[in-house]
Amino acid sequence: MSNEIQSIVDRYDSDRTRLMDMLWDVQKQQGHISDKAQAQLAQALNMSSDDVSETLTFYHFFLNKSFGKHQVYLCNTVIAKMNGYHDVRKALEQEIGCSFNSVDDSGVIGLGDANCIGLSDQEPAMMVDDVVFTRLTPAKVKEIISQLRQGKSPEEIANPGAIANTELAYVEAIVDANLRTDSIVLFKPNRDYKAILQTCLDNYIPEEVIEMISDSNLKGRGGAGFPTGLKWQFGREAEGEEKYIICNADEGEPGTFKDRVLLSHSPKDVLLGMIAAAYAIGSRYGIIYLRAEYWYIKEFLQQQIEDFRDQGLLGKQILGKDFEFDIRIQMGAGAYVCGDETALIESCEGKRGTPRVKPPYPIQQGYLGMPTSVNNVETLACASRIIEKGAAWFSDMGTEDSTGTRLLSVSGDCEKPGIYEIEWGATLNEVMTMIGAVDPRYVQISGPAGDSLSVEQDGEREFCYSDLSCNGSLMVFDHTRDILEIVRDYSEFFVEESCGICVPCRAGGVDLMHKMERIIAGRGTEQDLEEITTWSNLLKGTSRCGLGTAAPNPILATMDKFPEIYAEKLVVQKGPLLPSFDMEEALSAHELAVKKLMKEEV
Repeated sequence: MSNEIQSIVDRYDSDRTRLMDMLWDVQKQQGHISDKAQAQLAQALNMSSDDVSETLTFYHFFLNKSFGKHQVYLCNTVIAKMNGYHDVRKALEQEIGCSFNSVDDSGVIGLGDANCIGLSDQEPAMMVDDVVFTRLTPAKVKEIISQLRQGKSPEEIANPGAIANTELAYVEAIVDANLRTDSIVLFKPNRDYKAILQTCLDNYIPEEVIEMISDSNLKGRGGAGFPTGLKWQFGREAEGEEKYIICNADEGEPGTFKDRVLLSHSPKDVLLGMIAAAYAIGSRYGIIYLRAEYWYIKEFLQQQIEDFRDQGLLGKQILGKDFEFDIRIQMGAGAYVCGDETALIESCEGKRGTPRVKPPYPIQQGYLGMPTSVNNVETLACASRIIEKGAAWFSDMGTEDSTGTRLLSVSGDCEKPGIYEIEWGATLNEVMTMIGAVDPRYVQISGPAGDSLSVEQDGEREFCYSDLSCNGSLMVFDHTRDILEIVRDYSEFFVEESCGICVPCRAGGVDLMHKMERIIAGRGTEQDLEEITTWSNLLKGTSRCGLGTAAPNPILATMDKFPEIYAEKLVVQKGPLLPSFDMEEALSAHELAVKKLMKEEV
């Protein structure tokens, strides 16, 4: 075994649950993870090479063969395609000298696609190794690639001032926060975290912290809306040798980037929320699962954790109390499905991110089979404010069933994309005015997995859990946009991101995408629409996790809200054959097959 591999394994005490970290370390050291490196890892961890390969090949950003000294991944979201993506794509191929999913002749630069990288407010955007570049143009692409070829690192190109990557200024030099509204609950500067935690520990036992969170009626901000206090109560009551707190920062839903900004501009709010959760349920260990697309935040976030340790807010005997808790960062490697809490837990354990069958739920049996509270970034940040200001303060905002505020990640056809903090109860029309949407027609909330809205029909609907329970993503499209093409793009996204574990999702998603392509091509019939509905219901009822359940959403919702755009594409069926059946194409294929067979026989 090489000394390099052995050193990496030793760094993680030969703990096979840290396989994700080991794979990242090997890749960063050697450029990719070769068969030899996989075999050596397997030997050191008493695993099979197939086990290691199973994890490695599941994730988009792990490489089992060389993909250049630098890897360039262009984000291919719908929003990017509205803002010059195609020109940027051509420029990358021209400047690098290769097509997508290949490496240039010099072996210096590999070029590939990536799904949403959390920068929809400043597209087109791309990742170059661990650094992102935003608001791309062909001219900007030319300059970046030129500097890479001159030997500059992506960090040097993006950060010419050589700011330390542990500083907020480093993150701000790379991406804009685009905070568009004044703080209501979140993004409050100059909070005295030590005093807040000291007051909490001095005055409240764990059960009273849970009661405070329950009385505030805080619900999960990741999309499901499960009562946070109830989750913590279940965690308190659950039996286990250890209990775990996981912050879900795998913000992969296209159009969502609020958690990115919270982690960069209010990271200690999130950390304090994790500490409060740990105190409430009796946990000693916390994990922040950070998506690979946010590598450029990692060192800054790690420094925030170190600051808390230095202040005695993490570690043993926190603030002199019989309370121990610490936090580590677990990097993901590119898998949308890991936004599912059970898939995320599998990934934290060093495995492919396959969603688990529920029950049991993570709060019963989660990480390493122990009770685990998985909370969204925004949920934890809100919890930190509640333990400071009280339940009544928080519940006085919003509506009766939706208290507090909601962060919106706004992108698309509006004058001011970015982050907005609104009180629950605001209407869609009010938000459209706030963001400067001049001619909005169609709004996709909660990403492709969410709901499709018609501004004309839904303008007076309210953002709240009983109406528009938005998870934070809000993509706006005006009357110039082709809704069918947008929906087809979302269908392709679900196909690419399916983990493939269950047939309904693996096959059904492809079938739905093909239906959309048939309709767009003008070869669809009423029968196709009927089959979309039937297949969608089957997909929703039989898929293992939320990805398969949500995959039909944008199709079904736009069929309901914009039936006219589907109707005008349909053709009237004539004769026994469907319009989608191309007789000439079929005969041509038959003739080729016959000629090939005759040639082989000769």
